[in-house]
Amino acid sequence: MLTVPQLHVPTLAIAGSTQRFPVRRIYCVGRNYADHAREMGGDPGREQPFFFGKPADAVVGSGRLPFPGRTAELHHEVELVVALHGRGANVAVNDAAAMIFGSAVGIDLTRRDLQAEAKKNGRPWDMAKGFDHSAPIGPIRPGIPPADGLISLSINGQMRQNGDLRNMIWSVVEIIAALSGYLELAPGDLIFTGTPAGVGPIKRGETVRGMIAELEPIEITFEE
Repeated sequence: MLTVPQLHVPTLAIAGSTQRFPVRRIYCVGRNYADHAREMGGDPGREQPFFFGKPADAVVGSGRLPFPGRTAELHHEVELVVALHGRGANVAVNDAAAMIFGSAVGIDLTRRDLQAEAKKNGRPWDMAKGFDHSAPIGPIRPGIPPADGLISLSINGQMRQNGDLRNMIWSVVEIIAALSGYLELAPGDLIFTGTPAGVGPIKRGETVRGMIAELEPIEITFEE
């Protein structure tokens, strides 16, 4: 008789605790900073937010990572990540904050060449966004996320992205409310809330560090 696989729920560190946060699903909102929307050729107006996903087991903490295959253009996107402990569909903006467990620094790793090819041919982005280890995330700080403050990313100590959380087009609670109109959100869900301008390539052997005011950083070194 074949052995039934035994699966383990991916988890993330919680700042100041020995407990870990179980990850159910990962959602990402696209183009939520005007400067990034422009650099990607988009309109920075308050159009309805759009979303894509990553698999739960794409999460990884600080450390060393293998450089992903099938790409010559791996890009970084530093983002505020929101972790949920509430459940709800069609959540009102005024009720969204009650669903938040905490927040963390995340890096949405993107195989940009595969994404560009997918866009050109009208295909899904899954292989560009949802590959192994594509969601590095630092420890989750419990409580309401910061609404303003520095969000930045450096490579080998040199600043590449440098923005402010206050420049989000859609606020955290607006993102939660909009996303909950498409499906029911649940405890263990993570939401990447968008990246400021300055996204760019990562090379083999480089160390990438993402930072947000009040939160513990995430640091990844890619193997040669």
